[in-house]
Amino acid sequence: MASGSTLHFHILEDIARDLSGDVNFPTCLDAALLVRNALKDPLASTDQVVQVISVEPLICSKLLRLANSVSYNPAGEPTSSLKNVVRRLGFDIVRTTSLAVAMDQMLKSKNLAAYDQIARQTWEHSLRVAAIARVLAVHLGRIQPETAMLTGLVHNIGIFYLLFRAAEYPEYRNNEPAMIELLAGWHEGIGESLLHILGLPAAITDAVRDQSHLSPVETPSTISDVLYFAIALAGNGLPWQSSTQDAEEVARREADCMRYADLLKTAEDDIIELRAALSA
Repeated sequence: MASGSTLHFHILEDIARDLSGDVNFPTCLDAALLVRNALKDPLASTDQVVQVISVEPLICSKLLRLANSVSYNPAGEPTSSLKNVVRRLGFDIVRTTSLAVAMDQMLKSKNLAAYDQIARQTWEHSLRVAAIARVLAVHLGRIQPETAMLTGLVHNIGIFYLLFRAAEYPEYRNNEPAMIELLAGWHEGIGESLLHILGLPAAITDAVRDQSHLSPVETPSTISDVLYFAIALAGNGLPWQSSTQDAEEVARREADCMRYADLLKTAEDDIIELRAALSA
């Protein structure tokens, strides 16, 4: 088998070229890009955002489900008006939802068929991390819950992009060890670059880049801290994670998880509801 640097050179060279110019985004990210462009304007109005998302039924249906969930509608006042939905949720949730739709569509593309199990495990894990991150942020009161949820949702976007692109390269067909090595080594940096291009703030892209670093803080106070604890609380089990963690790191993460184990239990209903709303 070729060494890692030799085996992965071709795909990484092509991706680096894309990321430095016009990114070869899967078409399923078109809606997310349209939302990004609309939200680039600091003076964007609710009507303008509604106009962009109204032609995307999947985004609309997810937004409606979120807006009428207990997490965002504790008073139990349902709404079916897209304008009211956007006002209730805010632009950050519109961005989060557009990315959730895009990643869900990428998951269903034929390019990911060869590694469907890895892709689905990753998506389920991302949904759980997103929901836990929001619950943590609400509990801690230092980070905007919607920002935390968005960060959790997209922290593995590099995995999906690498799986999508690897379908074009024969060296990854029927070669799961090579694929796992590719994901473990490069998904964080590539995810950071993709999210920067998608217009996400530096605090989120930095958190995605540093997600596997142990957090030596007593109380999470940044997006990076919240993402670290959300990932730890969500549990491991993803194929590339076990290949990059030593025994000391595993023990440290387990100890960190114990600090918020009670919170996780009490918030499980919220986590289940948010996961369902984002994945439906």
